[in-house]
Amino acid sequence: MALASLKDLLDSGVSGRTVLVRSDLNVPLDGTTITDAGRIIASAPTIAALADAGASVIVTAHLGRPKGAPDPAFSLGPVATRLGEELGRNVQLASDVVGTDALARAEGLTDGDVLLLENIRFDPRETSKDPAERGKLAAALVELVGDDGAFVSDGFGVVHREQASVYDVAKLLPHYAGGLVESEVKVLEKLTAEVARPYAVVLGGSKVSDKLGVIEALAPKVDTLVIGGGMAFTFLVAQGLSVGNSLLQDDQVGVCKDLLERFGDVIHLPVDVVIGDSFSADAEAKTVAVQDIPDGWMGLDIGPESVKRFAAVLSGAQTIFWNGPSGVFEFDKFAAGTRGVAEAIAAATADGAFSVVGGGDSAAAVRHLGLADEAFSHISTGGGASLEYLEGKELPGLKVLED
Repeated sequence: MALASLKDLLDSGVSGRTVLVRSDLNVPLDGTTITDAGRIIASAPTIAALADAGASVIVTAHLGRPKGAPDPAFSLGPVATRLGEELGRNVQLASDVVGTDALARAEGLTDGDVLLLENIRFDPRETSKDPAERGKLAAALVELVGDDGAFVSDGFGVVHREQASVYDVAKLLPHYAGGLVESEVKVLEKLTAEVARPYAVVLGGSKVSDKLGVIEALAPKVDTLVIGGGMAFTFLVAQGLSVGNSLLQDDQVGVCKDLLERFGDVIHLPVDVVIGDSFSADAEAKTVAVQDIPDGWMGLDIGPESVKRFAAVLSGAQTIFWNGPSGVFEFDKFAAGTRGVAEAIAAATADGAFSVVGGGDSAAAVRHLGLADEAFSHISTGGGASLEYLEGKELPGLKVLED
């Protein structure tokens, strides 16, 4: 995939120009406290490179899912503070998206200044299905940077979205892939081109329906497909088992049965699970074989025998892609499965495997469990984008950068 790069922009000269950067700063918050700054840390190098080269940098990003209107709970205020700490420079925060405060602050920027616009999703045009509405917001963003401005797409977590600040604005300005997007694409190309074998994919999370596309796309290509998390229970029902009150997508049972019939030689399912009598951190917990889940109980993690078996098939892998936790890792009683799988992937990495943690909850699990980012070859900042890329889908935010 040939994309104009951040280096190309820097080589052309940015001093005295204003550059609009779309970053992914969608970090988890506990009130106003950032609980995982990974995306901010990953976004900082592109912003720093532009500011250090003399550009005035205007950053646009979203946080959470506000309903197209300002909401203090989703303000980027905490993000601006943390980004400033990471950059070692002041980061102004506009109180609006493209309104009077954003315009005034943009006009006052000097070389090396950084301005963060308030949550782009406070403007309903950002996610509108109407291209004309999105185009109006894109034009307003262009007004902030001026005629000699440029656009850098560095929010990999949103490149699969056809949104104003990701897609439409790239049609109106000279556009470039930021360092983060460029590195993410290179990693994903390593998972789809000449892949070192054995190739293992580890999938988890709650819903089978969220992962069907990637299962269909990768199952014929991989040597091992490990399935855990809530999605595993629909597969177990497809095998004729009873799963009590475990998470189940009834409408996907037939699909899972078909997948098992076609790819049973590569799919690995749990053989035991840790069950709870309720979905809570203080639930009573016990480990049972998958065929022995009693009525009224729910599976909340894979069991130790499953971890052992999964670790065995992962130990010889040379390429590993992991997306989705194996259990409810946020509850200590149900975190051992995800930890065990993560440690098995880390061990394979230490033995020379190329491992990719596919963003989202998987990346959150790594940090929640206190595992080192360095234990894996790459931790992606975009779970959904990674999955759609591996499914072979065209990502609008990348495609527009090729034009």
